[in-house]
Amino acid sequence: MQPIVDNPPHPLDQALRLSPLGDDRVQGQTHPGWANMVGPYGGITAAVLLQAVMTDPRRLGEPVALTVNYPAALADGPYEVHRQPARTTRSTQHWVLRIEQDGQVVNTATLMTALRRPGWGHTEATMPAVAAADTIAPSRRMRPIAWIGNYDMRFVAGPFPDLAQPRDEPDSVSLLWLRDEPPRPLDFPALAALCDVFYPRIFRRRGQPTPAGTVSFTVYFHADTAALAAVGTRHVLARAVGQHYGLGFSDQAGLVWSPDGALLASTHQMMYFKG
Repeated sequence: MQPIVDNPPHPLDQALRLSPLGDDRVQGQTHPGWANMVGPYGGITAAVLLQAVMTDPRRLGEPVALTVNYPAALADGPYEVHRQPARTTRSTQHWVLRIEQDGQVVNTATLMTALRRPGWGHTEATMPAVAAADTIAPSRRMRPIAWIGNYDMRFVAGPFPDLAQPRDEPDSVSLLWLRDEPPRPLDFPALAALCDVFYPRIFRRRGQPTPAGTVSFTVYFHADTAALAAVGTRHVLARAVGQHYGLGFSDQAGLVWSPDGALLASTHQMMYFKG
């Protein structure tokens, strides 16, 4: 008889583990597999903040809008998430969140959830017509950045630039198929995390190493639980583009579609840069 071997939790689920502390607080722990150049990958921080509300029995409805601000980088080790519903109506709920570490605020966030109601709908954003994910080779990895190993990225356009050979590009568009690696069914925390996979657009435009980092990150969720469940473990199509660079800051926007063409989320972030 072969011994029964329990598979370890998915890397995302490991990073999302939270322990109750009471008084609107839960405790998390940074995960080495989600390390970025400085501190954890911003997408996992957003996912943790969302998870803190998703696991709160006071939550009303499903996520609609999440904004996370990054005043400082998390250090390796434990941290506390403070969560509080600021206002609840019959159909909407607004949350105020923050992450503290060693008594200092590291992240602040707001989240709106709502009971979604059926009605008229239309999507003006059009999903690009591209080759299927399984016909495109996975991208090369940017080392030694750990978190990239948690995603299968297949670029249709705008791959990671070769920073050893700087070259200006006429635009900053990236288009890629994307999923968790190893595959994991899509849910709201996973969607929040992958909305941050787009490398800084200034890397694309300037084609050279540029100090840059996210200072504010927003995700608008257009899908409900059923729509995410329909995606399962398949790739989603993601598109990002920069919009303005100047005075030390730049913004970039992104869209994420299901493989069936449903718009799952739109995202926007502001980044600082030097140069």
